[in-house]
Amino acid sequence: MEIKPIKTDTDYQVALKRLHEIFDAPIESPESDEADILALLIDDYENKHFQIGPPDPIEAIKIRMEELSLKQIDLAEAMGGTNRVSEILNRKRKLTIEMVRKLTNKLNLSAEILITDYDLVV
Repeated sequence: MEIKPIKTDTDYQVALKRLHEIFDAPIESPESDEADILALLIDDYENKHFQIGPPDPIEAIKIRMEELSLKQIDLAEAMGGTNRVSEILNRKRKLTIEMVRKLTNKLNLSAEILITDYDLVV
């Protein structure tokens, strides 16, 4: 077992290939230990080089709607009617502070996410 830091994309690809080869190694075998260490190194490299930011407010709402199996009508009261929900989700209108307050409670989303600026479709 030769473990070394992942410093380049080539190192990363080699580590991924090796992890794939030994992924199903029996527990407590040398290959299993190597897989654990490689997974940590790969995770560290990915966190540094492939950061994923939080979703914008509209994507966050859509994700939470899917998680809670909600339809647009379910947000009508919080957003001022079904037409308003459609306008917001289609990026034709911005969220208001009142909507943010109601959605924060209804969807259990952080107000910080909902107040982030986003572009409208013109």
